[in-house]
Amino acid sequence: MTYYVIYDGNCNLCVTSVQLLETLDKGKLFLYAPMQDEQTLLQWGITAQDCEQGMILIDGNQPQRRWQGSNAVEKIGRLLPAGSIFVDAYRALPGMKWAGDRFYEQIRDNRYTIFGKRSNTYQSSYCVDGSCKTGNEQF
Repeated sequence: MTYYVIYDGNCNLCVTSVQLLETLDKGKLFLYAPMQDEQTLLQWGITAQDCEQGMILIDGNQPQRRWQGSNAVEKIGRLLPAGSIFVDAYRALPGMKWAGDRFYEQIRDNRYTIFGKRSNTYQSSYCVDGSCKTGNEQF
């Protein structure tokens, strides 16, 4: 089973999150493509407008199955070892899903202001197409 994580490769928070996932998963379950890689995104019919709604998670076996925004974050959490425990606890609290969705939207819409914007797009070592680029900056 493989999942494709589509992230903003210019967002410091997004890149830090991807790097954490890379460390935890080591490319076993997740492969990555930055939203700035338009050619790769075209294979799934993902547009720049789609990316404005936040990160996207695609099921590699059934690419029509997708999660976006806070739903993608939750799905990734559920896929991590013991992650379901935390996601289920979060979802069990009344109003937390609604609050979490609003929080995600605020972070998404203000990510560069809050966390800064990278001068170079981050390319994961565990990229979708296997032709990973080198020269990643580390912050």
